[in-house]
Amino acid sequence: MRLLKEFWDFLVSHQGELWQQIGEHLWLTLVALVLAALVGVSVGLLLSRLPKLARPVLAMVNIIQTIPSLALLGFLLPILGIGATPAIVALFLYALLPIVRNAYIGVMEVDPAVREAARGMGLSNIQRLTQVELPLALPVIFAGLRTAAVINVGVATLCALIAAGGLGEFIFRGISLNNSLMVLAGALPAALLAIAFDTLLGALQRLMARSYRLGIGVAVGMLLVPLVVLAWPSAKDDRLVAGFPSEFIERGDGYQGLRGHYPGLDLAVREMEIGLMYSAVKEGEVDVISGFSTDGRIEAYGLRSLEDDRAYFPPYHCAPLVRQETLNRYPEIEEVLSQLHDRISDEDMVQLNYRIDQQQESLENVAKSWMREQGWSSDVTRETGKPDIIIGSKNFTENLLLATLFGLMVENQTLLDVDLALGFGGTQLVYEALQAGEIDLYPEYTGTGLLVILKAEGAVRDSLGGGREATYAYVQQKVAPLGLKWLPPLGFNNTFALMMREDRASALGITKISDLVAE
Repeated sequence: MRLLKEFWDFLVSHQGELWQQIGEHLWLTLVALVLAALVGVSVGLLLSRLPKLARPVLAMVNIIQTIPSLALLGFLLPILGIGATPAIVALFLYALLPIVRNAYIGVMEVDPAVREAARGMGLSNIQRLTQVELPLALPVIFAGLRTAAVINVGVATLCALIAAGGLGEFIFRGISLNNSLMVLAGALPAALLAIAFDTLLGALQRLMARSYRLGIGVAVGMLLVPLVVLAWPSAKDDRLVAGFPSEFIERGDGYQGLRGHYPGLDLAVREMEIGLMYSAVKEGEVDVISGFSTDGRIEAYGLRSLEDDRAYFPPYHCAPLVRQETLNRYPEIEEVLSQLHDRISDEDMVQLNYRIDQQQESLENVAKSWMREQGWSSDVTRETGKPDIIIGSKNFTENLLLATLFGLMVENQTLLDVDLALGFGGTQLVYEALQAGEIDLYPEYTGTGLLVILKAEGAVRDSLGGGREATYAYVQQKVAPLGLKWLPPLGFNNTFALMMREDRASALGITKISDLVAE
């Protein structure tokens, strides 16, 4: 009962956003399904008249169906950009196979004797199709439509990754934050939408079975709904468009807290994956992004970091966060990783990230070359099959690189075998893996520790004054009773920052975050 109450409270508190996501999800699915029905049924009927084309055409749509959803979206992005257009195209392509195949099979399986009788009655080819074959093939055709609808509702959740909106936003945000209520708030309506589509199409099929003409009229009306909505003039939104990853939208040091610190800040937020976020601002598809001050793409893409003129973001000095139990068992880990104390400057980190993001060097090669520059051996790699420690990371370049570097340092300066568990989808996921003993350490940031892990109140943050040493001492003290320990910081400060393309920011006269606040 408590879980149900918490879920209900979550739905009530997020009802505006939930209804918006349901509307977006319904829109994406309906438009793609209408287009696929128009094209797919037409192609299926054409193939029934030209059966020699059936095999190659069905093979082609079958190949499309086998392409993984994320890969198909990735293929479409360079051509169509981000947002609803590539999402609808992808959903349209995924819906084609069951519709084309069932329309073709449904007509082809009509009893030849019935066709012959219709021909004997003097019916033309069109009359035989519309008055005999189509009514008999309806159950099979509708089976294809219902299958396509259910497929599209599910695949549409992935479209949130390309800023198309929909219920996938709650799902991916919940995964990043390890918030099961948020995941359920996205998954449950999606499941209900799939059931609703299936039920509605089933009812339409039964209506057409009783009154073919009436059913055709209702179907045509349903087909016209998305076109009318699409043509309907929408209110103009003059807000700047922001591209943010799922975690930044909800986390304690993210957009929600930023809006409270900068009253009047109101951006048109589009949720998207981190790598896509940088590409989107580079191509001018969004105006503002949340970035990291040491990201190598800042200079490469000509970005301007906006001044945090009201000092919202705390310091984000990176340090290994380790289980005390692991240090008790292998104290040499602390000795090895403490050598990294203040060895990596902001400029060093920018350059290392640049080599990976822009020059396409591998994580391991970049880490090894940096170790050699510091005079450390980097050639040892142990593969015992039973690693002594497991090092985790979040899913962005810098964190992936640092976890790789930690592993190489430990393996080259101790007898321990290290395994890497890279790419956790968010802070909460990797932190809870650390607490559960599924990993032994990972690179974390003091500001994230302060606001996301420890959830420090504003008064605490203000009392620390944004100082490096004060923030580090506070998070060190607070995690000790949890069986964790921060090792010495690596040196650089990878603070959050809002960024814009330099030319766009100059044109609008924006240099600091408060310039984004609506007057």
